[in-house]
Order: sequence, then structure tokens, then C-alpha cells
Amino acid sequence: MLIGIILLFVEITFFNGDLLFSLAITIGLTYFGRKKYHRTIGVLMFWIGLIGTVVTILNMMVFKFFLVAILGYLVISFVQSKKNPEVIKPVLAQPANHHETIKSVPMVKASPLFENKLFGRQKTPDYVYEWNDINIQAGIGDIVVDLSNTLLPKGESVISIRNAIGNIQILVPYDIEVSVRHSAIAGKANIFEHQDNKVFNHIVSYQTSDYEHSINRLKIITSVLTGDIEVKRI
Repeated sequence: MLIGIILLFVEITFFNGDLLFSLAITIGLTYFGRKKYHRTIGVLMFWIGLIGTVVTILNMMVFKFFLVAILGYLVISFVQSKKNPEVIKPVLAQPANHHETIKSVPMVKASPLFENKLFGRQKTPDYVYEWNDINIQAGIGDIVVDLSNTLLPKGESVISIRNAIGNIQILVPYDIEVSVRHSAIAGKANIFEHQDNKVFNHIVSYQTSDYEHSINRLKIITSVLTGDIEVKRI
């Protein structure tokens, strides 16, 4: 990591001074194109910016160095695993009564509401659905969580979303107390009646007054590189 940071500094300073300017232009095109994606000009801006960003990063000396470093690390790890393979020996505990049988712990597999998707918009169903805590990582696309069609269990429910590019909208019923922790590199936040219009590199933290004492409460933890968050009552 230290070598990569040094190489990035050297590349920007001595070899490719226009790198930051190019990245700023392409990332800006991607951001504003995503905001106006419903229009043709927005689609063009988004894809031109995204492709330009990818091409710029691929041409960076630092990116090539990290590829070689990762490949070297995998090769070294493979060689070491062959020389010193990890031996796992199961420990079997004998029951006090040999006539007793060991009972397996019953497990229930829960179906997630969302999947980890690199591209595409995701939204909760428009019909009544069973609630499961959300913990996802996404790439590019908007995420909408509508809690009006489900019933949150007693206690604390959790929504954890990490997104690269895209907006996050969470619709919360009036009888639910909410805690919001949001982090963004670029974007705005609208939490109920509170608006944070700071565009670059900020953290938003809000909590309703009765959150700690409520039977039904919702903890929202989100982070995005580029995009807005909106949490509102329905």
C-alpha cells in the first residue's frame, strides 16, 4: 500500500500531471449522468464518464503495480501452502452416556430481500413480504427499501447498505423509531425534515428522540461513494 501511494504521487507529479484532472472530469460526468439518467443526455454522460474512468484507471502505473503485487501475493501464498499445508484435526467429544445420540442444532435458512449486484436498481416487493435484516454491497444502481408492506419484529432491525454509485431511499412507517448513520464521498442527505446539502466527503448521524426506549426500532447504516440518501415517513 505504501509503495502504491508513493508510485501514485510520483506518477501524478512527474509523469502524468493531468491524471487527477481527467479523473475529476470522468467521475463528474458519471455523477451528473446518474442524476439525469432518465434523460438521453444523462445516459450518454453516465456511460462516457464511467468508461473514461475505467480507461484512465487501467492506464495508471499504480493499477498495473497492484495487479502484479496481487498476482505475486497469490503465487507466494500458494507456494507456502504447498510447503506447509494447514492440518485440521477434528476433536470428537465422547458423550457421557454412549447410548445417547448427539442432536443436531436446527437451522432455518432465511431468504434475503436483496442480493449483492454490481449493476441494476433494487427495490423491495410491492406486495406484503416477510422482513429479514438487510446487509448488502452494491455497485451501480439505486436502492429503494419500502417498509410499508412488511411488519418489523420487536427489537432492533438493521439495514446495512454499501453502494458505489447510486441513490438510497428508505421509506419508514410513523410508529418506528430510527437511527441513521450515513457516510458519502459525494452526495446529499435528506433525513426526515433534516437536509444536509454538503456535497463532498461528509458523515451524517441522526437518531429519533425515543429510539433507545422503543420496542420497534430500526438502525440504518449506509455508505456510498457517489449518491444521495433519503429517509422519510410514509
